[in-house]
Amino acid sequence: MAIDREKFPPLYRTVAANDAGLESHSYIPGGLDVLTSHPLNDAPGANPEQFIGLALSTCLNATLEAIEERRDLPHSAQVHTIVELARDTRGFQFYLTAEVKIPGVDHDTAVAMVDLAERRCPVAKLLGSSDNVTVQLVSEFSPATPVES
Repeated sequence: MAIDREKFPPLYRTVAANDAGLESHSYIPGGLDVLTSHPLNDAPGANPEQFIGLALSTCLNATLEAIEERRDLPHSAQVHTIVELARDTRGFQFYLTAEVKIPGVDHDTAVAMVDLAERRCPVAKLLGSSDNVTVQLVSEFSPATPVES
């Protein structure tokens, strides 16, 4: 279901660009410029897996920060997103697991806050229809050990 863009016009607009492929750079004109490389080689640079993980972690935590503020709680939420790349029958796909810690908040309140954040966070809403994306409350972050090829 598309949103009525006339009724809800954009509040912000930017361009994220990559003009030369994976072994190059991605940039925001006049701003951020990031060296990029394939995730399965040792060349320096970031990759799409890292970008999508950062987008989900940052947006979800910003949403949690707003929820904490409305509840007169100090901002203590932390979000770490584990991103995995795997082959499938048509090539590749990503698996994202966003782990959320909210120290100093009781379990039931934290569960409610994570549920609300997942429903309000624009990146989580964008990715929410995918079975490959999980958002979960944790007491400790999982170690994200590298996959050895």
